[in-house]
Amino acid sequence: MLDLLIRDVTVVTVDSSRNILFHGAMAVDKGRIVDVGPTEVLESKYPERAKTIGGEGQILFPGFINTHNHLFQTLLKGLGDDMVLSEWLRTMTFPAAKYLTAEDCYWASMLGCMEGIRSGITTMLDYMYPHNCAGLSDGILQAMEELQIRAVFGRGCMDTGEQFGVPREIMQDVDTIEKDLVHIYDRYHNAHDGRIKVWTAPAALWSNSEKLLKMLWRVTQAYQSSGFTVHVSETPFDREATTQLHGCAGTDCLKKLGIMGPNVLMVHCVWLTDHDIEMAAKYGLKVSYNTVSNMYLSSGVAPIPKLLKAGVPVSLGVDGAASNNGQDMLELMKSASLLQKVHNLDPTAMTAEKALEMATIDGARCLGLEDEIGSLEVGKRADFVLFDPYRNPKAVPVHNPVSTLVYSSTMDNIRTVAVDGRLLMEDGVFTVVADERAVLRNAQQAADNLAERGGMTNRGAGHRWKTI
Repeated sequence: MLDLLIRDVTVVTVDSSRNILFHGAMAVDKGRIVDVGPTEVLESKYPERAKTIGGEGQILFPGFINTHNHLFQTLLKGLGDDMVLSEWLRTMTFPAAKYLTAEDCYWASMLGCMEGIRSGITTMLDYMYPHNCAGLSDGILQAMEELQIRAVFGRGCMDTGEQFGVPREIMQDVDTIEKDLVHIYDRYHNAHDGRIKVWTAPAALWSNSEKLLKMLWRVTQAYQSSGFTVHVSETPFDREATTQLHGCAGTDCLKKLGIMGPNVLMVHCVWLTDHDIEMAAKYGLKVSYNTVSNMYLSSGVAPIPKLLKAGVPVSLGVDGAASNNGQDMLELMKSASLLQKVHNLDPTAMTAEKALEMATIDGARCLGLEDEIGSLEVGKRADFVLFDPYRNPKAVPVHNPVSTLVYSSTMDNIRTVAVDGRLLMEDGVFTVVADERAVLRNAQQAADNLAERGGMTNRGAGHRWKTI
């Protein structure tokens, strides 16, 4: 008996031919896609099935892949408004990070992943860089396990950078970091039938010593299907501080450290030079494009058309909610496309179709998972999103399903989300959370407590109205 048949939907496969099947169907069994084709054919072929869902008007997409996040920051939404990166780090993010607990990280991860699922995210890369105490990673991974989302957990760290504003309280020595890193790899890497991966994720090149960065790369290479992700050239300050610490910046710094290869994912890359782009293409480096965060912090516009023209794979990252104020992949796809259009004065600089590719198959490629996820094809894992345009007038009429998704949708339209064929949300209701409102209330309480411990006054009655 077939586990699941999704019938009478528009199937946007994002396969190698970019096929779109109208009145199509998809068959799922034992967590994988076993058939894709016309509804009448699959209904006849699979008369016995445990569950059937779908319906005329709905659109089936591959699950969306978020390649950059800081889940702990969901507790800090709205506290870092209207600041440049250096001020944002110094006055809000770093002070709060000194007081994080494992419980904080758990509720932050529950909140961020749930919001992500509601926007169609099925794969979440979290980049956990501040560690003031033991157990923070476990709090995040516990939530990921409970929600059954596909996850890449990046164990971040810092061992220097006090001259750039990094507090000593969130620094760790190399031996402590390596010991914890190996523990996390041994416990979680490739757990749950490969659904959870562990990567290394140094906070920044300018906040980590050469010794630490080389250790992280060595450990990364020791584990199959792992990767190394790092903020690169996010701002001019990033390049200046990296040069001050390491003598060079961008891809030259990575090359000096020996950190090169297709399992390196650079994040932001707003201020890459043409030389950096050439190096990225030469060594197979990947890029996570974080549009909303870059706009929020006024960091600039990443040279995405140049990267694409050079053949560098580019994916999408929502980034932490403290520099986005959300975890919404739908908003991100639209922003990613529109920002490139206006910046390049070219309406074709990034199309809706390219934005969807970045959120699906290109995201999978940047995580080394393109053979498993990122498109709706036979043999791949059944990570998918069902989109109902009739749940919100913004999405009607539908003339082009990809255009509707990227330019005309809201979270209301995301109705059903699955990972490995398991429905995490069905018809707008979480199946992996007993009481959604209770989670939201607990997250609010955790956020309030953290803000008080961190001395955050830019909240409630303490927030000053700003007009300039």
